[in-house]
Amino acid sequence: MSEQVVRTGERILFLTGHLALRSLHRVLDDMQPLPFDARVLDIGINVAGLMTADLIRRRLPAERVDADRIVVPGRCRGDLDALALHYGVPVQRGPDEVKDLPMHFGRKAKKRLLDRHDVLIFAEIVDAPQVGVEQVLATARRYRRDGADVIDIGCLPDTAFPHMEDCIRALKTEGFQVSIDSLNTDDLLRGARAGADYLLSLKKSTLWVADEVDAIPVLIPDTPGDLDSLREAVDIMSARGNPFYADPIVEPIHFGFASSIVRYHELRRTHPDIPVMMGVGNLTELTDADTSGINALLFGIVSELRIGAVLATEVSPHARRAVKEADIARRVMFAAREDNALPRDYSDDLMTTHQRRPFAETPDEIADIASSVRDPNFRIQVSEQGIHIYNRDGMQVHTDPFALYPGLNVAEDGAHAFYLGVELARAQIAWQLGRRYAQDEELQWGAAVEKKEQDLMAHCAPGTTLQRKAARRTAANEATPDTMPDAAGSTDAPDSAGKSES
Repeated sequence: MSEQVVRTGERILFLTGHLALRSLHRVLDDMQPLPFDARVLDIGINVAGLMTADLIRRRLPAERVDADRIVVPGRCRGDLDALALHYGVPVQRGPDEVKDLPMHFGRKAKKRLLDRHDVLIFAEIVDAPQVGVEQVLATARRYRRDGADVIDIGCLPDTAFPHMEDCIRALKTEGFQVSIDSLNTDDLLRGARAGADYLLSLKKSTLWVADEVDAIPVLIPDTPGDLDSLREAVDIMSARGNPFYADPIVEPIHFGFASSIVRYHELRRTHPDIPVMMGVGNLTELTDADTSGINALLFGIVSELRIGAVLATEVSPHARRAVKEADIARRVMFAAREDNALPRDYSDDLMTTHQRRPFAETPDEIADIASSVRDPNFRIQVSEQGIHIYNRDGMQVHTDPFALYPGLNVAEDGAHAFYLGVELARAQIAWQLGRRYAQDEELQWGAAVEKKEQDLMAHCAPGTTLQRKAARRTAANEATPDTMPDAAGSTDAPDSAGKSES
């Protein structure tokens, strides 16, 4: 969701449905004074999230559009560019949730462009000697898709790697930058001669390797914690005028972690202009904690110390999204540093468990929406109070879906019971963890889960709604005039088995 720029006095028409009408008015009232002239129009659909471009064109005559811009719900599907041509003004999607309008229009949002960074990500394939070339390529492609800039080929002690050169040549053919990672100088020489761009790692005693090949070395201390030997190696390479990175090495927690961070700070103090690398695997891999938070903190250090490269690994199953998280973290920290701001409100992709604004509506606001429902379809929403499920017959609220089941009266309708079970389980998880819930949509887990691409140009196929009730809903919709509602918004066709009221 990007921050919208508005002109003072611009006339903006917000399209919504019956159930979100009062919520939208409340949010706009709370945003006063507004820099734009806001007008709200209920186009005669219960659930605003089910709005489509075709429906808007049928129900909103062009002569009724007295505005400079039209804003539709974020889940509105269809071709908005064609709609803009029809009405002669821009038509844009707003946020998915009404409560996010203030941020959408910049009241609290910071600049949210995350298209810049100044950190290279080296993503290590740690088992390259034990797998074939095709598997190395497959992993490299995934890493590149997740944001990696350099593919690091890890060598294993006392393990033969006869296909090293084949791996490197195959990667180079596909346009990858490649590093070779070993403390064995023979491995480093082989890798560099096969085309590797970087060598991980050289010590002061092995700097001669850099004279033999063109690859850029990463320098490390002679022994763990020996910052003086690293400085000496840095000074030698600097005097030669050769490119390099210096890595003081991050140690695991309780095995020198705090002191290793101090070494990075001290190296930056004494050598303010040299390129520095940080390997984060000793924290992400060796700490039983969500890697998204660890990466956020480490990349805050990286940003402050102007560290130019990071080595990331995905060995432990709990670290399987570490490269993607590193890509997000470097962009967020860069943007926040450029803005001289805290790293907040730039992206919630690193908040994989909890969210800062998990509940879009208060219990009273949900009750207000529920009082307007006139059909038997169940709606499900979540507030700090728990799970709210309601239709025209009333509302139940509880934190345990099993406590809600007896009052749903779906014991004889297995398909409906299954659907409600899935949705209530999602709602319970969202309430327990403090995450956003939107009915008929999967929960969002930030960078922890690969996001499904949504084609908002296409209409939703009937999936979770009940097939055998489709005919009844179609008949009901056909019986409802496809026209604008009166001033009270009285058109009340059932829209769905349930959608978020936004």
